[in-house]
Amino acid sequence: MGFPENLLVAEERVALRLHPHWKRLVGAFLFTLLVLAAAIAGVVYAPWQILRYIILGLAVLLLVIYPLRRLITWATTHYVFTTHRILLRSGVISRKGRDIPLDRINDVSFEHNLFERMLGCGTLVIESAGEHGQIVLKDVPHVERTHGVLYQLVEQDDSRADA
Repeated sequence: MGFPENLLVAEERVALRLHPHWKRLVGAFLFTLLVLAAAIAGVVYAPWQILRYIILGLAVLLLVIYPLRRLITWATTHYVFTTHRILLRSGVISRKGRDIPLDRINDVSFEHNLFERMLGCGTLVIESAGEHGQIVLKDVPHVERTHGVLYQLVEQDDSRADA
């Protein structure tokens, strides 16, 4: 599911559009492998046909409950940086959204440990002047590049406001 372009206002351009890093899906992938291996072993060694059906049904249920849910959550989470604001959107049935105007941003910082550096992701911390204050975006891909793009967007917004 892509980001809906109709959320943008006139003269607003998307500078960066991101999903959380793929590392959020690693646990679901490993869980899927474990469930498939257990289901195959159960079907091969089950003495009765009805037990095989129960094992297969349980495996399908487990795969729908956890890995598919994680994949849908990942696919429907958007971090969009535009020339006017940051848009955060997530969810399918119940949606959450937050917009932060660039002129409200006071500080942008990032952090990532050695493992996250190797994977190319990290945490982006955005301080905004407003009721909610700090926004922490975990597992942002290419966090240093994203930090630089966001800083540049804030500077351009300040220049546009001064003009």
